[in-house]
Amino acid sequence: MTVLRKNLIDGEWLGEAGSRNINPSNTNDVVGEYASAGPEEAKQAIAAAKAAFPGWSRSGPLARHAVLKKTSDEIMARKDDIGRSLAREEGKTLAEGVGETIRAAQIFDFFAGETLRLSGEMVPSVRPGVGVEMTREGVGVVGIITPWNFPIAIPAWKIAPALAYGNTIVFKPAELVPESAWTIVDILHRAGLPKGVLNLVMGKGSVVGQAMLDSPDVNAISFTGSVGTGKRVAAASVEHMRKFQLEMGGKNPLVVLDDADLAVAVDCAVNGAYFSTGQRCTASSRLIVTAGIHDRFVDAMKERLDKLVIGDALDAKTQIGPVVDQTQLKQDEDYIAIGRQEGAELAFGGERLERETPGFYLRPALFTGATNAMRISREEIFGPVANVIRVKDYDEALTVANDTPFGLTSGICTTSLKHATHFKRNSEAGMVMVNLPTAGVDFHVPFGGRKGSSYGPREQGRYAVEFYTTVKTAYTFAG
Repeated sequence: MTVLRKNLIDGEWLGEAGSRNINPSNTNDVVGEYASAGPEEAKQAIAAAKAAFPGWSRSGPLARHAVLKKTSDEIMARKDDIGRSLAREEGKTLAEGVGETIRAAQIFDFFAGETLRLSGEMVPSVRPGVGVEMTREGVGVVGIITPWNFPIAIPAWKIAPALAYGNTIVFKPAELVPESAWTIVDILHRAGLPKGVLNLVMGKGSVVGQAMLDSPDVNAISFTGSVGTGKRVAAASVEHMRKFQLEMGGKNPLVVLDDADLAVAVDCAVNGAYFSTGQRCTASSRLIVTAGIHDRFVDAMKERLDKLVIGDALDAKTQIGPVVDQTQLKQDEDYIAIGRQEGAELAFGGERLERETPGFYLRPALFTGATNAMRISREEIFGPVANVIRVKDYDEALTVANDTPFGLTSGICTTSLKHATHFKRNSEAGMVMVNLPTAGVDFHVPFGGRKGSSYGPREQGRYAVEFYTTVKTAYTFAG
């Protein structure tokens, strides 16, 4: 029997079935049915969050700590079944699904601790007898809009700090992956959140998301998704003078120098470009390789790619799962065709695969002979597609790496301390990796980029306080 998951509005589970969640590894498998909110439900959720804000924002740190810690503990205790459900609905491998679930638990644990570390400043005024205090308070109602590629980790790293710092929430997850979102909200609800503090409104972005953008009662919006939608979030937010935070695309470079350890470089490239089926904003989609190691690197990459196991995400032997849905699969195939038309050589993969169950399987694609001017080098594909760009030396590699409208993450594989140090300082990215995949970051440090990749304060770690709070300065004259 198919399970019906409802929206949570003002502490009540409401709604009727509106969408089906399909397993991309087996399109005959229906994960569940999910309520689809309309404009009125979104308005009710916003009103509930607004009404709940005074009480929650003035709640004590122990009350917030208890909810976040209980949530962390339950997610960790259920990591295997939640991770399996995540892999089933999104298509990343079972190991990746469990790993992402553990990360969500760690994020809630971290921000549970942050509730007990809230601090301010007290300084003397320039005027005699006057004291000055600087404190942080929640901004109010926060709209949270999340993508489908990390269906529990990204909601966690937005929801946890929002709650820790005293905000209330209207949460709209991606339509493709509602089960993970529903699960995290259900756990938080049962952990003791007062009604209205967290509201889940599943449904179409054009309906639910637009209602959030149009509302003057939403004080801040944290969005992760496409560049085009991010720009609409920004424009609507300026209209209402609200805070907004955007995490958008990436076209991340991995530089491989002649002196690199070849095995390390190939590990970094395969992991960064193809794991999670390449559906990561931090994926290494541009492999910028110097001439002396280029041919050996390409040969080693093809050999490694040929050994990858592509299959059902729930099979423990699978290393690369399916693409998330038919739309994304077509986008990947369209870009593969574009790359060939532009003159790049498809050196490996790029074809659909048949497996025991019907699904969206695509063999990882590797282009060679690419230039940085090609569309496959400029535009985010968001799939298991990477291209190799040959350069003559480090200086050209750095120039090519920085020649992009994006700036989320970058990487370099080298044994030269000189080049590694220079690259860290001069790479125009928010996050830089040395001898590590560009995809894969810690939960307790800032996440974010520059240029067209990100806007606003960083996410994650203690830096999250910058977005989810506002600073108040108070003066007191003792008399």
